[in-house]
Amino acid sequence: MDNHIFHLRGKTAVVVGGTSGIGRAIAIGLATAGADVVAASRRIGEVEQTDTEIAALCRRTLAIPVDVLDRQSLERLHDRVLQSFGRIDILVNSAGVTQRTPTLECAEDEWNRIMETNLTGTLRACQIFGKTMVAQRYGRIINIASLGTYVAFYEVAAYCASKAGVASLTKSLAVELAPHGVCVNAIAPGIFPTALNEALLDGTERGKELHMRIPIRRFGKTDELVGAAVFLASEAASYVNGQILSVDGGYLASGVNQ
Repeated sequence: MDNHIFHLRGKTAVVVGGTSGIGRAIAIGLATAGADVVAASRRIGEVEQTDTEIAALCRRTLAIPVDVLDRQSLERLHDRVLQSFGRIDILVNSAGVTQRTPTLECAEDEWNRIMETNLTGTLRACQIFGKTMVAQRYGRIINIASLGTYVAFYEVAAYCASKAGVASLTKSLAVELAPHGVCVNAIAPGIFPTALNEALLDGTERGKELHMRIPIRRFGKTDELVGAAVFLASEAASYVNGQILSVDGGYLASGVNQ
């Protein structure tokens, strides 16, 4: 198999939530694979820093902030990218929040904030960018799911429910958009320490338990998600649709490890 099918030269990618953690690693990875990449998030300082890193790879980019809670913000991002690049081939939805709270004590505003960001924010981006992909008869949408898509994690019910919803949304969109040349898939990362979850993992009993459950015996590094993203964005995955690709060191396969 020729390696060129994994190249992304000539493609334009937008990574929402692409300036920190998993999203940033994927944004830089797509640029390294040859794509022009716009990495957007709420914090303009992080947007500009990531923009500089992408430009250093000799890829075209734009520094545009975005807030997935605001549909008009996403529409502005879409319109600027389309105006500047002429097309949008790849969308990665990586914006997310979490909060540890006992489920019986989870306030509705906290629940709604997590759902609005992780699930409805993903829906908004898929709707806005997906319409352009349908019109151009080509697109790759990659959503970010979670191990919480499949299994429960103690006292983060809102996060897990939102990520289960992302998987369901991914499959529904895959069925609806496939006739128009658009493939929709998701990546379910394992345990990757980032600013989003480090307080739950660093030196905690929860972190120790999770570490024990991973057959590879270590947490992931965000760069280890790049291969999955490049694959799903490339022509190598032209017949891959509606799938949730777990990159978890074997966590979901694990029953007993000792």
